[in-house]
Formats: sequence, C-alpha cells, structure tokens
Amino acid sequence: MGLQIITAEQRLAEKRGHKIVVCGASGVGKTTLVKTLDPSKTLFMDLEAGDAAIEGHPIDVIRPQTWAECRDFACYLGGGNPSLHEDQCYSQAHYEGVCQVYGDPEQNVNKYETLFIDSITVAGRLCFQWCQQQPESRSDRTGKLDTRAAYGMHGREMMAWLTHLQHIRDKNVIFVGILDEYTDDYGRKQYALQIEGSKTGKELPGIVDEMITMTVLGGENGSYRAFVCDALNEWGYPAKDRSGRLDTLEEPNLGKLIEKMGKGGNTEKQLNFVNPSQQILTEGTENVESK
Repeated sequence: MGLQIITAEQRLAEKRGHKIVVCGASGVGKTTLVKTLDPSKTLFMDLEAGDAAIEGHPIDVIRPQTWAECRDFACYLGGGNPSLHEDQCYSQAHYEGVCQVYGDPEQNVNKYETLFIDSITVAGRLCFQWCQQQPESRSDRTGKLDTRAAYGMHGREMMAWLTHLQHIRDKNVIFVGILDEYTDDYGRKQYALQIEGSKTGKELPGIVDEMITMTVLGGENGSYRAFVCDALNEWGYPAKDRSGRLDTLEEPNLGKLIEKMGKGGNTEKQLNFVNPSQQILTEGTENVESK
C-alpha cells in the first residue's frame, strides 16, 4: 500500500466528531446536559446509576458494570486498531471477538452520532478496581497488593481507553466528571478533575478537543449556570478550546455548542498578538492627547 495523502477537499468533506470533557461540582447539572442533545442520535453510557436526572427522557442507554465491559464497548464503537498485536486489547482480533458477542455494529451503534459518558470519574474507579485484581499489581515477593504498580497500570489502562475513543473520528464523545476545588500550599485556589491516580487527570486535557467547566456565576440579575470555555478565564477554571470558535462563556447547551464548533469560520482572534509594551505606549499617548 502506497502513501495515502488526504487532500484538503477530502478532509473538509469528512464527517468529524468532537471530543469534549465537561467538568463541574457535584449537582451543578452535568448529567442533565444530555437533554440538550438529539435523543434519537445519542447513546447514554450510565456508569453512575444516576439517570434520575433524565427520568422520562426518551434516550437509549447502556449500563456497563465492569471495566472489561467498558473496554469492549469502546472497541465495538471504534473498531480495531491495526497497529496492535492480536492478543492486545483494542486490536482487530479483540474487535472481531466483541462483534461476535454484541452483533453487527452497523445495525446496533452506527446510527448514533454522540456517546455521552456519565461519568469519567466512575470509569476511573471501575478501572482501578480491575487493576487491583490483576497479577501485575501484586508484589512478586509477598503476593500482596502493590499500590504503586496498581496506579501505574491504571494510568496505562485509562489512557489506552481514552485514546481509542479519541480516534473515533465520526462521532462526538462527551465525558462528564466531578471537579474538585482545593487550596495549595500558597493559599491559592486550584482545581482538579476527580479521578483515580494523577496521570489521567493531567493528560486528559491534551487528548480532548474541548475542556469545559460548568459552573454557577453571579451577575446583576442573580446567579446563572454557564460553560467556561477559554483557558484564559478570570476564575482560573480548567478550560480549553481547540476549535477556536467558542467565547469565554457559552450557554450550557451541548447541542448548540457542537453546532457552533462545526460551523468553521474565522479563528484569527485566537492567533492575534498584541505587544503589551506597545499597547501601554498607545494607551499613554491617547491619555495625553485627551488632556
């Protein structure tokens, strides 16, 4: 097989999904966001058993109870990875084995445009429970649990799972997770995604397209919920916008958000540079002239 170059026209014509993380405090309304998506084209992965928030909403649901089921479904949805050996998870052999159990993905899951995972926090817990049961997490000398080895395995497992979901190009994958707030040694307010271990939380923002914090802000007309989408926000919330098309604050509506990201358009504002010293000089000149 020769070198395959995808032309600009072909790339622009491709159907492309977005990978989004929505984090926020418990009870802020993250799960309810699934109601802002088209229910006929959305699959809800209920890991928290917390679907009371969508009671009465006509949406299809899957309920994995083990980490093995989470891995199998990711492979089923994303297909096999040809770069992996046949005895590895997410390989072509793994995919074919899952298809024998679950059936033809063309009939079962290809109709969905969005996978909504609630939540990555619980997915991390299931993964860690599985890792603790593996021989690799046991000490060769004592046979007891080696916590460091378990966390190392957990980091590798979570990154493999997330990376496989990331490479599903034609579907939106939305993760929701709990955001923890704490104060560091210098008294500064910090935020971190609530998930087992440190590796996943640190590397997740680099994997996804959008890192969004859902929070409650105060205004002249009272409090309101909003998406914080820009890394340079005044509150210090974790955020990232790879599309370059979102404002710092957006309406907490995933359907509208995905539509806005997919419109294309001008992203020059993300690339503009204003020399701070030049800006100060200009403002000083304007003040002198006004006097």
